[in-house]
Amino acid sequence: MKRLRTRVSDLDQRRRYRSSARAMLTLDPEPESWLDVGTGDARFPAVAKALFPYTSFDGLDITTAVLGAREAERVEEAYIGSPADPHLTKALAGRYDVVSVLNPVEDLAAALAFLRPGGHVLMETAGAADDLRTELEAHDCTVLPTNRHPVLDRLSRTTRVIARREPSPS
Repeated sequence: MKRLRTRVSDLDQRRRYRSSARAMLTLDPEPESWLDVGTGDARFPAVAKALFPYTSFDGLDITTAVLGAREAERVEEAYIGSPADPHLTKALAGRYDVVSVLNPVEDLAAALAFLRPGGHVLMETAGAADDLRTELEAHDCTVLPTNRHPVLDRLSRTTRVIARREPSPS
């Protein structure tokens, strides 16, 4: 019985990941580069690659699981550390078309620094989406409407938020 529950849970997670990746298709059908923050063993990039075969997926995680993901070719580049790590922030600043944060991250501003101007951030939160939207707008991001049905958001344990980072005024 426990094995069946685990299998159903894995299927639900893959379905959620596919739905999250699909939400980006209409906004950016062929991003060049994508960073998954808090990727762990990179299950999300593995699922998203089916929809974005020409996209280079990289992973960032505080654990060494991301190194195994690179060896398994679920991500091309693997980074160990926090998004707020100054070495990572400097090395990855403005490098990605899409940054996904499907697990809570402490420093949203640091994760947003990895985006190119005009890039998209894909987030899922179990907390209050209004707080997240307010924080994104404070960091020069425009929150975009998702095509997810409002009833699904209420039934789901998470709320999806997609935002575009506006180019900085020159």
